[in-house]
Amino acid sequence: MTMSEEDRPGRPAEPATLRRRVATSRLLLLIAVVCVATAGLAACSSSGSGGPPPSGAARTTAPARPSGPAADLSKEIADGNKAFMGEAAPPDLKRDGYVQHEYLATGTASSYRAADPLTHDGRWAFTTDSSASYRTRIVVRQPAKAAAFSGNVVVEWLNVSGGSDADPEWVSLQEEIVRRGDVWVGVSAQMIGVTGGPVRVPTNIGADIAGKGLAAIDPARYGALRLEHPGDGFSFDMYTQVARAIRAGAGLHGLRPQRLIAAGESQSAFAMVTYYNGVQPLTREFDGFFVHSRGAVGLPIVGPGKPADIAAALGGTPTILRTDQDTPVLDVQTESDVTSVLNSYAARQPDTDRFRLWEVAGTAHADAHLVGPAAASFDCGLPINDGPMHLVAKSALRALTTWIATGKAPVIAPRITVQSAATPQISRDADGIALGGIRTPPIDVPIAALSGVPGPKTSAICLLVGSTKPLSADRLAELYPSPAAYLERYKADADKTIKAGYVLPEDRAALLAFAKPASIAGG
Repeated sequence: MTMSEEDRPGRPAEPATLRRRVATSRLLLLIAVVCVATAGLAACSSSGSGGPPPSGAARTTAPARPSGPAADLSKEIADGNKAFMGEAAPPDLKRDGYVQHEYLATGTASSYRAADPLTHDGRWAFTTDSSASYRTRIVVRQPAKAAAFSGNVVVEWLNVSGGSDADPEWVSLQEEIVRRGDVWVGVSAQMIGVTGGPVRVPTNIGADIAGKGLAAIDPARYGALRLEHPGDGFSFDMYTQVARAIRAGAGLHGLRPQRLIAAGESQSAFAMVTYYNGVQPLTREFDGFFVHSRGAVGLPIVGPGKPADIAAALGGTPTILRTDQDTPVLDVQTESDVTSVLNSYAARQPDTDRFRLWEVAGTAHADAHLVGPAAASFDCGLPINDGPMHLVAKSALRALTTWIATGKAPVIAPRITVQSAATPQISRDADGIALGGIRTPPIDVPIAALSGVPGPKTSAICLLVGSTKPLSADRLAELYPSPAAYLERYKADADKTIKAGYVLPEDRAALLAFAKPASIAGG
Protein backbone atom coordinates (compact mmCIF):
# COMPACT_ATOMS: atom_id res chain seq x y z
CA MET A 1 0.00 0.00 0.00
CA THR A 2 1.12 3.54 -0.66
CA MET A 3 2.64 5.14 2.43
CA SER A 4 0.62 7.78 4.20
CA GLU A 5 2.09 11.25 4.38
CA GLU A 6 2.80 10.75 8.11
CA ASP A 7 5.10 7.79 7.27
CA ARG A 8 6.82 9.30 4.25
CA PRO A 9 10.56 9.85 4.93
CA GLY A 10 12.27 13.17 4.35
CA ARG A 11 9.26 15.35 5.15
CA PRO A 12 10.39 18.73 6.52
CA ALA A 13 9.67 19.47 10.16
CA GLU A 14 6.44 21.31 10.73
CA PRO A 15 7.23 24.90 11.76
CA ALA A 16 6.03 26.16 15.11
CA THR A 17 4.18 29.03 13.47
CA LEU A 18 2.04 26.62 11.46
CA ARG A 19 1.29 24.57 14.58
CA ARG A 20 0.12 27.70 16.32
CA ARG A 21 -2.03 28.60 13.32
CA VAL A 22 -3.71 25.21 13.35
CA ALA A 23 -4.31 25.44 17.11
CA THR A 24 -6.14 28.76 16.72
CA SER A 25 -8.14 27.79 13.67
CA ARG A 26 -10.94 26.06 15.54
CA LEU A 27 -11.32 29.12 17.76
CA LEU A 28 -11.54 31.19 14.58
CA LEU A 29 -14.33 28.91 13.39
CA LEU A 30 -16.33 29.60 16.54
CA ILE A 31 -15.74 33.34 16.50
CA ALA A 32 -16.87 33.79 12.94
CA VAL A 33 -19.85 31.43 13.21
CA VAL A 34 -21.04 33.40 16.20
CA CYS A 35 -20.42 36.77 14.64
CA VAL A 36 -22.00 36.08 11.29
CA ALA A 37 -24.55 33.75 12.95
CA THR A 38 -22.86 32.10 10.60
CA ALA A 39 -6.00 6.00 -9.84
CA GLY A 40 -7.10 9.35 -10.48
CA LEU A 41 -10.48 9.68 -12.05
CA ALA A 42 -11.75 12.18 -14.56
CA ALA A 43 -14.36 9.90 -16.06
CA CYS A 44 -18.09 9.84 -15.38
CA SER A 45 -19.64 7.28 -13.05
CA SER A 46 -23.15 5.90 -12.74
CA SER A 47 -25.04 3.22 -10.87
CA GLY A 48 -27.95 0.95 -11.47
CA SER A 49 -31.57 1.98 -11.37
CA GLY A 50 -34.30 1.37 -8.87
CA GLY A 51 -37.24 3.29 -7.47
CA PRO A 52 -37.83 4.36 -3.87
CA PRO A 53 -38.21 1.45 -1.44
CA PRO A 54 -41.37 0.90 0.56
CA SER A 55 -41.64 2.92 3.77
CA GLY A 56 -39.07 1.72 6.30
CA ALA A 57 -37.69 -0.98 4.02
CA ALA A 58 -34.02 -1.55 3.28
CA ARG A 59 -32.79 -0.64 -0.19
CA THR A 60 -32.18 -3.73 -2.27
CA THR A 61 -31.13 -1.85 -5.41
CA ALA A 62 -29.15 1.35 -5.90
CA PRO A 63 -31.23 4.46 -6.61
CA ALA A 64 -31.19 5.81 -10.13
CA ARG A 65 -28.05 7.93 -10.27
CA PRO A 66 -27.45 10.06 -13.35
CA SER A 67 -23.96 9.99 -14.81
CA GLY A 68 -21.87 13.14 -14.69
CA PRO A 69 -18.32 14.44 -14.47
CA ALA A 70 -16.13 13.35 -11.58
CA ALA A 71 -13.23 15.19 -10.02
CA ASP A 72 -9.72 14.18 -11.05
CA LEU A 73 -7.95 13.00 -7.89
CA SER A 74 -4.84 11.63 -9.57
CA LYS A 75 -2.34 13.98 -7.87
CA GLU A 76 -1.51 13.34 -4.23
CA ILE A 77 -0.24 16.37 -2.33
CA ALA A 78 2.93 15.44 -0.48
CA ASP A 79 5.16 18.53 -0.41
CA GLY A 80 5.87 20.76 2.55
CA ASN A 81 4.15 20.18 5.87
CA LYS A 82 1.17 18.03 6.80
CA ALA A 83 -2.25 18.78 5.37
CA PHE A 84 -3.65 21.96 6.91
CA MET A 85 -6.81 21.51 8.93
CA GLY A 86 -8.39 23.76 11.52
CA GLU A 87 -8.42 21.49 14.53
CA ALA A 88 -6.99 22.11 18.00
CA ALA A 89 -4.67 19.10 17.66
CA PRO A 90 -4.13 16.66 14.80
CA PRO A 91 -5.67 13.23 15.41
CA ASP A 92 -3.49 10.27 16.35
CA LEU A 93 -4.39 8.30 13.24
CA LYS A 94 -1.64 5.73 13.69
CA ARG A 95 -3.06 4.81 17.10
CA ASP A 96 -6.49 4.41 15.51
CA GLY A 97 -5.19 2.24 12.67
CA TYR A 98 -5.83 4.97 10.11
CA VAL A 99 -3.79 6.77 7.47
CA GLN A 100 -4.24 10.18 5.87
CA HIS A 101 -3.80 11.29 2.28
CA GLU A 102 -4.42 14.63 0.64
CA TYR A 103 -5.29 15.06 -3.05
CA LEU A 104 -5.63 17.84 -5.56
CA ALA A 105 -9.20 17.76 -6.90
CA THR A 106 -9.65 19.31 -10.34
CA GLY A 107 -12.30 19.58 -13.01
CA THR A 108 -14.91 21.82 -14.58
CA ALA A 109 -17.95 22.54 -12.44
CA SER A 110 -21.35 24.06 -13.10
CA SER A 111 -23.13 26.66 -11.03
CA TYR A 112 -26.86 26.52 -10.41
CA ARG A 113 -29.75 28.92 -10.58
CA ALA A 114 -33.24 28.57 -9.20
CA ALA A 115 -35.98 28.33 -11.82
CA ASP A 116 -38.55 29.59 -9.30
CA PRO A 117 -38.51 31.41 -5.94
CA LEU A 118 -37.06 29.35 -3.07
CA THR A 119 -40.11 28.30 -1.08
CA HIS A 120 -40.59 27.11 2.50
CA ASP A 121 -41.38 23.53 1.43
CA GLY A 122 -37.85 23.05 0.04
CA ARG A 123 -39.11 21.73 -3.29
CA TRP A 124 -36.69 23.81 -5.27
CA ALA A 125 -36.08 23.48 -9.00
CA PHE A 126 -32.42 24.09 -9.89
CA THR A 127 -30.94 24.19 -13.35
CA THR A 128 -27.29 24.44 -14.31
CA ASP A 129 -26.09 27.90 -15.22
CA SER A 130 -22.45 28.67 -16.11
CA SER A 131 -19.33 26.49 -15.97
CA ALA A 132 -15.78 27.11 -14.75
CA SER A 133 -12.63 25.18 -13.93
CA TYR A 134 -11.59 24.49 -10.34
CA ARG A 135 -8.51 23.24 -8.48
CA THR A 136 -9.22 22.48 -4.82
CA ARG A 137 -8.10 19.80 -2.37
CA ILE A 138 -9.57 16.98 -0.31
CA VAL A 139 -8.26 15.19 2.79
CA VAL A 140 -8.92 11.45 3.18
CA ARG A 141 -8.67 9.55 6.47
CA GLN A 142 -9.17 5.82 6.01
CA PRO A 143 -8.45 2.50 7.72
CA ALA A 144 -4.87 1.35 7.12
CA LYS A 145 -6.17 -2.19 6.56
CA ALA A 146 -8.72 -2.68 3.81
CA ALA A 147 -10.44 -5.44 5.77
CA ALA A 148 -11.44 -2.90 8.43
CA PHE A 149 -13.42 -0.73 5.98
CA SER A 150 -17.16 -0.56 6.80
CA GLY A 151 -18.23 0.55 3.33
CA ASN A 152 -19.35 3.94 4.71
CA VAL A 153 -17.75 7.20 3.57
CA VAL A 154 -18.57 10.38 5.48
CA VAL A 155 -18.01 13.31 3.12
CA GLU A 156 -17.69 16.47 5.22
CA TRP A 157 -18.19 19.86 3.61
CA LEU A 158 -15.41 21.67 5.49
CA ASN A 159 -16.49 24.71 7.46
CA VAL A 160 -15.03 28.12 6.55
CA SER A 161 -16.85 30.39 8.97
CA GLY A 162 -13.56 31.28 10.65
CA GLY A 163 -11.87 32.19 7.38
CA SER A 164 -10.08 28.86 6.86
CA ASP A 165 -10.96 25.17 6.51
CA ALA A 166 -12.08 23.39 9.70
CA ASP A 167 -13.50 19.92 10.35
CA PRO A 168 -16.07 20.16 13.18
CA GLU A 169 -17.85 16.96 12.12
CA TRP A 170 -14.64 14.96 12.38
CA VAL A 171 -14.01 16.47 15.82
CA SER A 172 -17.49 15.42 16.99
CA LEU A 173 -17.63 12.02 15.28
CA GLN A 174 -14.03 10.79 15.22
CA GLU A 175 -14.41 7.97 17.73
CA GLU A 176 -17.45 6.53 15.96
CA ILE A 177 -15.85 6.85 12.53
CA VAL A 178 -12.68 4.97 13.45
CA ARG A 179 -14.24 2.22 15.57
CA ARG A 180 -16.67 1.40 12.76
CA GLY A 181 -14.02 1.57 10.06
CA ASP A 182 -15.63 4.39 8.07
CA VAL A 183 -13.68 6.57 5.65
CA TRP A 184 -13.79 10.31 6.26
CA VAL A 185 -13.29 12.77 3.38
CA GLY A 186 -12.96 16.50 4.05
CA VAL A 187 -13.78 18.62 1.00
CA SER A 188 -12.51 22.18 0.61
CA ALA A 189 -15.73 23.21 -1.09
CA GLN A 190 -15.89 26.95 -0.46
CA MET A 191 -13.79 29.73 -1.90
CA ILE A 192 -12.54 31.32 1.33
CA GLY A 193 -10.95 28.07 2.47
CA VAL A 194 -9.16 27.53 -0.86
CA THR A 195 -8.09 30.89 -2.29
CA GLY A 196 -9.16 33.25 0.48
CA GLY A 197 -11.72 36.01 0.61
CA PRO A 198 -13.47 38.43 2.93
CA VAL A 199 -13.79 37.56 6.60
CA ARG A 200 -17.13 38.99 7.63
CA VAL A 201 -16.08 39.88 11.18
CA PRO A 202 -12.32 40.49 11.51
CA THR A 203 -10.61 39.44 14.73
CA ASN A 204 -7.05 39.62 15.99
CA ILE A 205 -7.16 35.94 17.04
CA GLY A 206 -5.49 34.01 14.24
CA ALA A 207 -5.66 37.03 11.97
CA ASP A 208 -2.52 35.87 10.15
CA ILE A 209 -4.47 33.05 8.45
CA ALA A 210 -8.11 34.17 8.36
CA GLY A 211 -9.31 34.70 4.80
CA LYS A 212 -5.93 34.03 3.18
CA GLY A 213 -6.51 30.62 1.61
CA LEU A 214 -4.36 27.50 1.62
CA ALA A 215 -1.46 28.79 -0.50
CA ALA A 216 -0.87 31.72 1.86
CA ILE A 217 -1.30 29.60 4.99
CA ASP A 218 1.28 27.03 3.86
CA PRO A 219 3.17 28.12 0.70
CA ALA A 220 5.55 25.14 0.88
CA ARG A 221 2.70 22.68 0.55
CA TYR A 222 0.13 24.51 -1.54
CA GLY A 223 1.93 27.38 -3.25
CA ALA A 224 2.84 25.50 -6.45
CA LEU A 225 -0.55 23.83 -6.94
CA ARG A 226 -2.19 26.81 -8.65
CA LEU A 227 -5.32 26.38 -6.52
CA GLU A 228 -8.35 27.89 -8.21
CA HIS A 229 -11.91 28.39 -6.98
CA PRO A 230 -14.57 29.92 -9.27
CA GLY A 231 -16.86 31.01 -6.41
CA ASP A 232 -19.31 29.41 -4.00
CA GLY A 233 -22.01 29.13 -6.63
CA PHE A 234 -19.90 26.27 -8.05
CA SER A 235 -19.25 24.62 -4.68
CA PHE A 236 -22.25 22.33 -4.90
CA ASP A 237 -21.15 20.73 -8.17
CA MET A 238 -17.54 20.54 -6.97
CA TYR A 239 -18.83 18.61 -3.94
CA THR A 240 -20.83 16.31 -6.21
CA GLN A 241 -17.85 15.66 -8.46
CA VAL A 242 -15.63 14.73 -5.52
CA ALA A 243 -18.34 12.34 -4.33
CA ARG A 244 -18.54 10.70 -7.78
CA ALA A 245 -14.80 10.15 -7.81
CA ILE A 246 -14.80 8.73 -4.28
CA ARG A 247 -17.72 6.42 -5.05
CA ALA A 248 -15.73 4.99 -7.95
CA GLY A 249 -12.77 4.36 -5.62
CA ALA A 250 -10.49 7.27 -6.53
CA GLY A 251 -8.21 8.33 -3.69
CA LEU A 252 -9.08 5.29 -1.57
CA HIS A 253 -6.23 2.87 -2.44
CA GLY A 254 -8.43 0.00 -3.51
CA LEU A 255 -11.43 0.54 -1.22
CA ARG A 256 -14.85 0.62 -2.89
CA PRO A 257 -17.55 2.53 -1.00
CA GLN A 258 -21.03 1.17 -0.54
CA ARG A 259 -22.63 4.22 1.09
CA LEU A 260 -21.81 7.94 0.85
CA ILE A 261 -23.05 10.24 3.61
CA ALA A 262 -23.06 14.01 3.04
CA ALA A 263 -22.23 15.83 6.29
CA GLY A 264 -21.88 19.42 7.41
CA GLU A 265 -22.05 21.46 10.60
CA SER A 266 -23.07 25.10 11.10
CA GLN A 267 -22.50 27.05 7.85
CA SER A 268 -21.83 23.73 6.16
CA ALA A 269 -25.20 22.49 7.45
CA PHE A 270 -26.76 25.45 5.63
CA ALA A 271 -25.02 24.05 2.53
CA MET A 272 -26.52 20.61 3.23
CA VAL A 273 -30.00 22.17 3.19
CA THR A 274 -29.41 23.80 -0.19
CA TYR A 275 -27.82 20.67 -1.60
CA TYR A 276 -30.61 18.38 -0.44
CA ASN A 277 -33.39 20.65 -1.65
CA GLY A 278 -31.93 21.73 -4.99
CA VAL A 279 -29.03 19.52 -6.06
CA GLN A 280 -29.68 16.02 -4.71
CA PRO A 281 -32.83 15.65 -6.86
CA LEU A 282 -30.60 16.19 -9.92
CA THR A 283 -27.58 14.09 -8.91
CA ARG A 284 -28.83 11.51 -6.36
CA GLU A 285 -25.17 11.20 -5.47
CA PHE A 286 -25.48 10.74 -1.72
CA ASP A 287 -27.15 7.87 0.15
CA GLY A 288 -27.88 9.87 3.30
CA PHE A 289 -27.48 13.32 4.85
CA PHE A 290 -26.12 14.20 8.29
CA VAL A 291 -27.25 17.78 8.94
CA HIS A 292 -25.74 19.21 12.14
CA SER A 293 -26.67 22.60 13.63
CA ARG A 294 -28.45 24.15 10.66
CA GLY A 295 -30.16 27.52 10.64
CA ALA A 296 -33.61 28.26 9.31
CA VAL A 297 -32.38 28.84 5.74
CA GLY A 298 -30.05 27.31 3.19
CA LEU A 299 -26.67 28.53 1.95
CA PRO A 300 -27.42 31.05 -0.81
CA ILE A 301 -26.55 30.52 -4.46
CA VAL A 302 -24.18 33.29 -5.55
CA GLY A 303 -22.63 34.48 -8.80
CA PRO A 304 -19.18 33.67 -10.20
CA GLY A 305 -16.22 34.78 -8.12
CA LYS A 306 -18.27 35.43 -4.98
CA PRO A 307 -18.31 33.80 -1.55
CA ALA A 308 -21.67 32.94 0.00
CA ASP A 309 -22.90 35.66 2.36
CA ILE A 310 -24.24 33.62 5.24
CA ALA A 311 -25.05 36.71 7.33
CA ALA A 312 -27.32 38.13 4.63
CA ALA A 313 -28.95 34.74 4.15
CA LEU A 314 -30.27 34.66 7.71
CA GLY A 315 -33.04 37.05 6.73
CA GLY A 316 -34.28 34.77 3.97
CA THR A 317 -37.32 32.52 3.79
CA PRO A 318 -37.12 29.66 6.32
CA THR A 319 -37.12 26.31 4.57
CA ILE A 320 -37.67 22.74 5.64
CA LEU A 321 -35.84 19.81 4.07
CA ARG A 322 -38.05 18.67 1.22
CA THR A 323 -40.22 15.61 1.87
CA ASP A 324 -40.52 14.16 -1.63
CA GLN A 325 -37.13 12.39 -1.78
CA ASP A 326 -36.24 8.90 -0.62
CA THR A 327 -32.75 9.80 0.62
CA PRO A 328 -32.82 9.74 4.45
CA VAL A 329 -31.86 12.77 6.53
CA LEU A 330 -30.95 12.96 10.20
CA ASP A 331 -30.97 16.56 11.42
CA VAL A 332 -29.19 17.04 14.78
CA GLN A 333 -29.74 20.38 16.53
CA THR A 334 -28.30 21.80 19.71
CA GLU A 335 -30.44 23.75 22.15
CA SER A 336 -28.91 27.05 21.11
CA ASP A 337 -29.62 26.35 17.43
CA VAL A 338 -33.35 26.20 18.06
CA THR A 339 -34.16 29.77 19.15
CA SER A 340 -30.91 31.72 18.81
CA VAL A 341 -29.96 33.79 15.79
CA LEU A 342 -29.92 30.54 13.82
CA ASN A 343 -33.61 30.06 14.68
CA SER A 344 -33.98 26.51 13.38
CA TYR A 345 -37.37 26.49 15.13
CA ALA A 346 -38.68 28.42 12.10
CA ALA A 347 -37.81 25.40 9.94
CA ARG A 348 -38.86 22.68 12.38
CA GLN A 349 -40.73 19.90 10.58
CA PRO A 350 -42.44 16.61 11.46
CA ASP A 351 -40.59 13.31 11.38
CA THR A 352 -41.35 11.09 8.40
CA ASP A 353 -40.17 7.74 7.06
CA ARG A 354 -37.20 9.64 5.52
CA PHE A 355 -36.58 12.42 8.05
CA ARG A 356 -35.63 12.54 11.72
CA LEU A 357 -35.00 15.62 13.87
CA TRP A 358 -33.03 15.24 17.10
CA GLU A 359 -32.98 18.33 19.33
CA VAL A 360 -30.64 17.95 22.29
CA ALA A 361 -31.42 19.83 25.50
CA GLY A 362 -28.62 21.42 27.50
CA THR A 363 -26.26 21.78 24.53
CA ALA A 364 -24.74 24.64 22.58
CA HIS A 365 -23.79 25.31 18.97
CA ALA A 366 -20.16 25.17 20.06
CA ASP A 367 -18.99 23.72 23.34
CA ALA A 368 -15.94 22.73 25.36
CA HIS A 369 -15.43 19.52 23.39
CA LEU A 370 -15.43 21.30 20.04
CA VAL A 371 -13.28 24.20 21.22
CA GLY A 372 -10.74 22.07 23.07
CA PRO A 373 -8.11 23.81 25.22
CA ALA A 374 -9.19 27.23 23.94
CA ALA A 375 -12.36 26.94 26.07
CA ALA A 376 -10.50 28.45 29.01
CA SER A 377 -9.87 31.65 27.04
CA PHE A 378 -13.55 32.55 26.69
CA ASP A 379 -14.63 35.37 28.97
CA CYS A 380 -18.40 35.04 29.01
CA GLY A 381 -19.05 35.45 32.72
CA LEU A 382 -19.61 31.70 33.07
CA PRO A 383 -17.74 28.67 31.73
CA ILE A 384 -18.95 27.73 28.25
CA ASN A 385 -21.23 24.74 27.74
CA ASP A 386 -19.56 21.47 28.66
CA GLY A 387 -22.31 19.06 27.67
CA PRO A 388 -22.09 15.68 25.89
CA MET A 389 -23.41 16.84 22.50
CA HIS A 390 -20.66 14.92 20.69
CA LEU A 391 -21.82 11.67 22.28
CA VAL A 392 -25.35 12.16 20.95
CA ALA A 393 -23.89 13.07 17.54
CA LYS A 394 -21.98 9.78 17.42
CA SER A 395 -25.18 7.86 18.15
CA ALA A 396 -26.95 9.87 15.46
CA LEU A 397 -24.34 8.92 12.87
CA ARG A 398 -24.69 5.23 13.81
CA ALA A 399 -28.48 5.56 13.52
CA LEU A 400 -28.18 7.14 10.07
CA THR A 401 -25.75 4.60 8.63
CA THR A 402 -27.93 1.78 10.01
CA TRP A 403 -30.97 3.41 8.41
CA ILE A 404 -29.24 3.58 5.04
CA ALA A 405 -27.91 0.02 5.19
CA THR A 406 -30.90 -1.82 6.67
CA GLY A 407 -33.94 0.44 6.48
CA LYS A 408 -34.27 0.53 10.29
CA ALA A 409 -35.18 4.14 11.02
CA PRO A 410 -33.75 6.04 14.00
CA VAL A 411 -35.90 6.48 17.09
CA ILE A 412 -38.31 9.42 16.99
CA ALA A 413 -37.06 11.90 19.57
CA PRO A 414 -39.04 14.39 21.67
CA ARG A 415 -38.63 18.04 20.70
CA ILE A 416 -37.35 20.78 22.98
CA THR A 417 -40.34 22.61 24.50
CA VAL A 418 -40.68 26.02 22.88
CA GLN A 419 -43.16 28.76 23.76
CA SER A 420 -44.45 30.08 20.45
CA ALA A 421 -44.36 33.86 20.23
CA ALA A 422 -43.03 36.64 18.04
CA THR A 423 -39.68 35.68 19.58
CA PRO A 424 -39.94 32.00 20.53
CA GLN A 425 -38.49 31.04 23.91
CA ILE A 426 -37.42 27.67 25.29
CA SER A 427 -39.30 26.55 28.40
CA ARG A 428 -37.05 25.88 31.41
CA ASP A 429 -37.25 24.37 34.87
CA ALA A 430 -36.43 26.19 38.10
CA ASP A 431 -32.71 25.53 37.58
CA GLY A 432 -32.74 27.07 34.10
CA ILE A 433 -32.47 23.73 32.29
CA ALA A 434 -34.45 23.32 29.06
CA LEU A 435 -37.55 21.14 29.07
CA GLY A 436 -38.18 18.44 26.49
CA GLY A 437 -35.78 17.27 23.81
CA ILE A 438 -33.20 14.52 24.01
CA ARG A 439 -31.98 14.33 27.58
CA THR A 440 -28.72 13.14 29.08
CA PRO A 441 -27.56 12.60 32.69
CA PRO A 442 -25.74 15.95 33.01
CA ILE A 443 -29.11 17.74 32.68
CA ASP A 444 -31.42 15.24 34.41
CA VAL A 445 -28.99 14.56 37.26
CA PRO A 446 -27.40 18.00 37.28
CA ILE A 447 -24.63 19.56 39.28
CA ALA A 448 -24.74 22.58 36.96
CA ALA A 449 -27.28 24.12 34.63
CA LEU A 450 -26.04 23.27 31.13
CA SER A 451 -27.66 25.62 28.66
CA GLY A 452 -27.56 27.10 25.21
CA VAL A 453 -28.03 30.50 26.84
CA PRO A 454 -24.77 32.45 27.03
CA GLY A 455 -23.23 33.76 30.23
CA PRO A 456 -23.88 37.29 31.47
CA LYS A 457 -21.13 38.80 29.31
CA THR A 458 -23.09 38.56 26.09
CA SER A 459 -20.42 39.53 23.60
CA ALA A 460 -20.57 38.16 20.08
CA ILE A 461 -18.03 35.46 20.87
CA CYS A 462 -20.22 34.16 23.71
CA LEU A 463 -23.49 34.07 21.80
CA LEU A 464 -23.43 30.46 20.63
CA VAL A 465 -21.14 28.73 23.14
CA GLY A 466 -23.82 28.48 25.82
CA SER A 467 -22.98 28.21 29.50
CA THR A 468 -22.32 25.91 32.42
CA LYS A 469 -23.73 27.49 35.62
CA PRO A 470 -22.89 25.52 38.79
CA LEU A 471 -25.84 24.83 41.10
CA SER A 472 -25.58 26.24 44.59
CA ALA A 473 -24.41 24.10 47.50
CA ASP A 474 -27.90 24.33 49.01
CA ARG A 475 -29.51 23.14 45.79
CA LEU A 476 -27.10 20.23 45.51
CA ALA A 477 -27.79 19.23 49.11
CA GLU A 478 -31.52 19.35 48.33
CA LEU A 479 -31.06 17.08 45.32
CA TYR A 480 -28.50 14.57 46.60
CA PRO A 481 -28.07 13.31 50.17
CA SER A 482 -24.59 12.00 49.38
CA PRO A 483 -22.07 11.58 46.55
CA ALA A 484 -23.01 7.91 46.39
CA ALA A 485 -26.68 8.75 45.95
CA TYR A 486 -25.80 11.21 43.18
CA LEU A 487 -23.63 8.68 41.39
CA GLU A 488 -26.28 5.97 41.65
CA ARG A 489 -28.85 8.25 40.04
CA TYR A 490 -26.38 9.38 37.40
CA LYS A 491 -25.49 5.83 36.36
CA ALA A 492 -29.15 4.82 36.18
CA ASP A 493 -29.91 7.81 33.98
CA ALA A 494 -26.93 7.03 31.77
CA ASP A 495 -28.26 3.52 31.19
CA LYS A 496 -31.70 4.97 30.44
CA THR A 497 -30.19 7.33 27.84
CA ILE A 498 -28.27 4.50 26.21
CA LYS A 499 -31.34 2.23 26.15
CA ALA A 500 -33.32 5.02 24.48
CA GLY A 501 -30.74 5.11 21.66
CA TYR A 502 -29.32 8.59 22.20
CA VAL A 503 -25.85 7.51 23.36
CA LEU A 504 -24.06 4.38 22.20
CA PRO A 505 -23.13 1.58 24.63
CA GLU A 506 -19.52 2.03 23.49
CA ASP A 507 -19.65 5.58 24.85
CA ARG A 508 -20.99 4.69 28.31
CA ALA A 509 -17.60 5.33 29.94
CA ALA A 510 -17.35 8.72 28.22
CA LEU A 511 -20.85 9.61 29.43
CA LEU A 512 -20.02 8.54 33.00
CA ALA A 513 -16.92 10.73 32.86
CA PHE A 514 -19.22 13.78 32.94
CA ALA A 515 -20.33 12.82 36.47
CA LYS A 516 -18.81 14.94 39.25
CA PRO A 517 -19.53 13.31 42.64
CA ALA A 518 -16.82 15.45 44.25
CA SER A 519 -19.17 18.44 43.83
CA ILE A 520 -21.60 16.93 46.35
CA ALA A 521 -21.10 17.60 50.06
CA GLY A 522 -19.15 14.76 51.60
CA GLY A 523 -17.42 13.96 48.30
